[in-house]
Amino acid sequence: MLTEGTTPCGAPTLTGGPAPADGPAPAGSPAPSGAPTPCGAPTLTGGPAPAEGTAPTDAPTPTDGPAHDPAPRAPEVAHTAPARKLATGRRGPADPVKSLMHRHRELCERAVDPLEIAAGLEAHGVTDRTAARYRHRDVFSLAEELFARVPGVAGEPVGASFAPVRDIETRAAWSLRALLPGAACLATLVTLRLTEGVLDGGARLAVGTGGGLLALIGLALALRTGPLCADGRSSGASGLFGCWLLGYVLFGDALLHQLLSGGPEGPWDITPAPLLGLAVAVAPAAWCAHLFSVHAHRKLNGSRALEEFAAGVRPLLFAAVAFFLCVLAGLLYLARLGIGGGGAPAGAATLGVLLLLARLLTVHGFPEAAATGLAAACAVEVAAPALILAGRLPGLDALARPVDALIATGGTGAVPAVACGAAALGLLTTATVALSRASAHTAA
Repeated sequence: MLTEGTTPCGAPTLTGGPAPADGPAPAGSPAPSGAPTPCGAPTLTGGPAPAEGTAPTDAPTPTDGPAHDPAPRAPEVAHTAPARKLATGRRGPADPVKSLMHRHRELCERAVDPLEIAAGLEAHGVTDRTAARYRHRDVFSLAEELFARVPGVAGEPVGASFAPVRDIETRAAWSLRALLPGAACLATLVTLRLTEGVLDGGARLAVGTGGGLLALIGLALALRTGPLCADGRSSGASGLFGCWLLGYVLFGDALLHQLLSGGPEGPWDITPAPLLGLAVAVAPAAWCAHLFSVHAHRKLNGSRALEEFAAGVRPLLFAAVAFFLCVLAGLLYLARLGIGGGGAPAGAATLGVLLLLARLLTVHGFPEAAATGLAAACAVEVAAPALILAGRLPGLDALARPVDALIATGGTGAVPAVACGAAALGLLTTATVALSRASAHTAA
């Protein structure tokens, strides 16, 4: 069957039919295959011619034709894939922990324990809520992944940098050094008591001065090693403030008495009993600091969240301060019995607590807060005699009234008690917040 179509210029006119026999072609027969046709002329394609007497049909049949020549698919019926919607929101990284690891890479490379990384992250402001954005339940689990992904560190023993020293010889060494200030003070006072009436005033002054220097040297040695060692964090200002506070224990009460009586006149009497109690209390302070550090590290090793660690460390701090206060009160009482009256035990007790809290804050990385508390206590103790002297000026007697009322109520010992007590309360509040952080208990 033939179908009619059009071909370009010079295209063959017949395809698919059998070749005609040799000889002249009959009239009305189509041109042989391969003959060119004019441009736009109809072409015949298909099978053999229809039988004689049968009218050819004009309707094209697309199914007729060879199987090896498929017709192209109509574009209007072609199936097209639906277009993807453009993402309007910014997609985050596939591995958010990797970006955090690069940000804190130095911390991760230096750390020898996951807890050290957790403390460092907390110091940089990463909390449990922040860790949830990195697909972790808390900072500790995030630190464990960071520690495991840093090459060369994951094989280190856990807790190597956090375990406190358990060497008995080391503990014995710093315990003996902590006894040096008390031993020097006690030896000086015993010498002065035994030589009373034998040595003149100059010799007794030399003995007292030498004993005081030995006590300061012993205190420096006690603070150089052991749990009270600050590893260079302590500032010179804190040392000056501490010396002023200890000096006020010796001379403060006598100075206020002379100022209130119209002085100062003549030599000042000293009150060595409170100073002896404070000097002997250096050893209990060292042990309280050591026990607090040991139990805080145990809490850190067993905690799985920062809030859990903070809730466990605050009672330890309160217990250490309360235990030291009880021991100090007993030592002050014994010193008062052995040497005699004089001094204000309440002021000395609050001063001891203030010095302990200041040292704990310094050891754990907060020397500025410690210096601020000591400076506040010194400012109050300096202001008390200054206001008394200023009240003697005409028209300024109102300046001395607060100090006069305080001394009238609690005696001269009320001034150091209020000064050191208020400063100690402020440092205790600061320590409750600062020392309950994991970053405060990392190795330096």
